Amino acid sequence: MDNRLFTILFLLFLAACENSSDPIVSATLPKSENEYPEALQKVFAKHGGLGIWESMNTLSYEIEKETGNEKQIIDLKDRRERIEGANFTTGFDGKNIWLEADTSYKGNAVFYHNLMFYFYAMPFVVADDGINYSETESLEFEGKIYPGIRITYDAGVGVSPEDEYFIHYNPTNYQMAWLGYTVTYYSKEKSKKIKWIHYDDWEVYNGLLFPNSMNWFQSVDGQLTEPKKRRKFVKIEVSKKKMDENFFNKTAGASVVE
Repeated sequence: MDNRLFTILFLLFLAACENSSDPIVSATLPKSENEYPEALQKVFAKHGGLGIWESMNTLSYEIEKETGNEKQIIDLKDRRERIEGANFTTGFDGKNIWLEADTSYKGNAVFYHNLMFYFYAMPFVVADDGINYSETESLEFEGKIYPGIRITYDAGVGVSPEDEYFIHYNPTNYQMAWLGYTVTYYSKEKSKKIKWIHYDDWEVYNGLLFPNSMNWFQSVDGQLTEPKKRRKFVKIEVSKKKMDENFFNKTAGASVVE
């Protein structure tokens, strides 16, 4: 084939690709996984991979509660959020956290913002910017050893940058099994008290592993003892579809909370 003809055909091909609406062509490329520790890369891969995760735009689910299901919808790109409970509706519009509630509401909308989402979307949320990784002491439960990864945050990242997370995974298949976390929102100081969640109920949704339930565990002197409370999740959906631009805006009866 004449070299000039080959060049013309090649340029036409590139132009067609640029104008294509094919999501494979137009999708944003995922971050390089080489920037994460090797063990964490394998955990991501076991759960579906960062490529699929970063191609999604919306995650929604309902949490079963005694007073009625609580629905949460999250924009995965900017973490805008809307939570609809039995006696309240709250959300994050990208700038402010807002709340509409009756007098029976006793929660803290700022503390609750993205809280359950963060637990639910593990391990993918620890691929965010401003996060540091290191090895941590393995966790032992019922005679099995779970290696771990410690996660800390740069100053100014999130509402509680002093929080720490500990992901512990099955050493055979790298599936996440435990999450340890500290709570510093109220004290604003690092805490040595670690709370634990057991992940033992995974299912694939649109190519990604998400938990159908999470089981909080009691611990004594750093040793896991027995289950404390299991939360079940239903109507789980993760999608490339984006919500309407006004969906996360403050409702008419809501107020901004600090």
